[in-house]
Amino acid sequence: MLLDHYDTEGLFDEMFAENGEVRFHYQLMRERLDTLSKEELDQKIRNLETLFLKQGITFTVYGDQQGTERVFPFDPIPRIIPADEWQVIEDGLVQRITALNLFLYDIYHEQKILKDKIIPEEVIFSAAHYRPEFKDVDVPRDIYIHICGTDLIRDRDGSYLVLEDNGRCPSGVSYVLENRMAMKRVFPNLFGSAGVRGVDSYAQDLLGTLQYIAPHAKPDPVCVLLTPGHYNSAYFEHSFLARQMGIEIVEGKDLIVVGAHVYMRTTRGLQQVDVIYRRLDDDFLDPKVFRPDSMLGVPGLVSAVQAGNVALANAIGTGVADDKVTYAYVEKMIKYYLDQDPILKQVPTYLAWDEKDRGYILDHLPELVVKAANESGGYGMLIGPRASKAEIETFRGLILANPRNYIAQPVVYFSRHPTLTDGTVEGRHIDLRPFVLSGERTHILPGGLTRVALKKGSIVVNSSQGGGSKDTWVLHQS
Repeated sequence: MLLDHYDTEGLFDEMFAENGEVRFHYQLMRERLDTLSKEELDQKIRNLETLFLKQGITFTVYGDQQGTERVFPFDPIPRIIPADEWQVIEDGLVQRITALNLFLYDIYHEQKILKDKIIPEEVIFSAAHYRPEFKDVDVPRDIYIHICGTDLIRDRDGSYLVLEDNGRCPSGVSYVLENRMAMKRVFPNLFGSAGVRGVDSYAQDLLGTLQYIAPHAKPDPVCVLLTPGHYNSAYFEHSFLARQMGIEIVEGKDLIVVGAHVYMRTTRGLQQVDVIYRRLDDDFLDPKVFRPDSMLGVPGLVSAVQAGNVALANAIGTGVADDKVTYAYVEKMIKYYLDQDPILKQVPTYLAWDEKDRGYILDHLPELVVKAANESGGYGMLIGPRASKAEIETFRGLILANPRNYIAQPVVYFSRHPTLTDGTVEGRHIDLRPFVLSGERTHILPGGLTRVALKKGSIVVNSSQGGGSKDTWVLHQS
């Protein structure tokens, strides 16, 4: 049987307890896997890969000589989360997004948290994505992060930890929805008996979130999704979400600003746009304000936003909240704004801009994970225990040259999950990206994207660096 020789290797495993017994919420899945041969499972995977390819479910690997477009790797053994465990995650995410939105409103208005010296002002003002142009500019409903993908991991004792927040243009939710449709083909009879919560409402919840922030509470607002174009690595997701919501997908050239209002070019003439779900970074939004060489944005867009005539999701300037240096202060934000202890803890973080922390980092580089403050996708990172002496010395120089741009954390070996690899089932490290929508109320998509490091021993789960994904099942009951 597929799992007969599975080895947990002393790490926290999602399916198996330390004594080797299957956790209660995985028992049905174990029974189903025991009825499948390796050949049957291999055939199901081949069928899924063909399905994904036909539907254009791909991603981009930059700098790969074998070609960039790949079918998104998908493992058919799902991650399962019982109801009581998910409730803690939900509560923690609601608490966290509430604090982050209060923080963003504050730093773009009265800046009380800086005046009270909870966060050093130089941390915020030196952040790459702090936008002083939006000081004292109100955003609809005072919501800055409407769509957030918060990355969670589990440590050796199974506790959930927040690894980072993605509050600019978080991606991956389309894979959640497509993975679920795929799994219904692989295990069509298991969903009902397992009691798995659905994810089908996400597109309508997202549309409702966008409509809620329409300027002047306009009824039946026109919403569009702004994409950099079909060459972007996440274009599949952009087109998928626009189609699911029933809204237009547009590029910068399709929009024009007239009299501080945004209009979409159509075959019937100009149509005013009220809400833009933008999937490009601040720098490229408006060449009149940010990068003058941007061909992706809309000249004059910022003036329309500042005039209150169009809403952006997410708002301009949210990137300061997912700066990895800012991350180190989120637990303090929760206490400051909500007077609560954080429900979800964070990974201990050392800040290279702080002289004492910097000394510790430089003395312990072979033991730490070092990250650049604004990189993503697993780039700009040093994993000390696996780095060469040359790589360590390179990062030492980078830290000394620009301390503000680096943090360091102890190595946390993510929890593991049974994964089909090379004809057998072995443990691979995983994380979890739940998706949070902040509108009239906060929606948490039940489950989110479980990413898996397909390379043995790797803790880099990003698809661009050899990672894949799993369906994530949240149960109605524990």
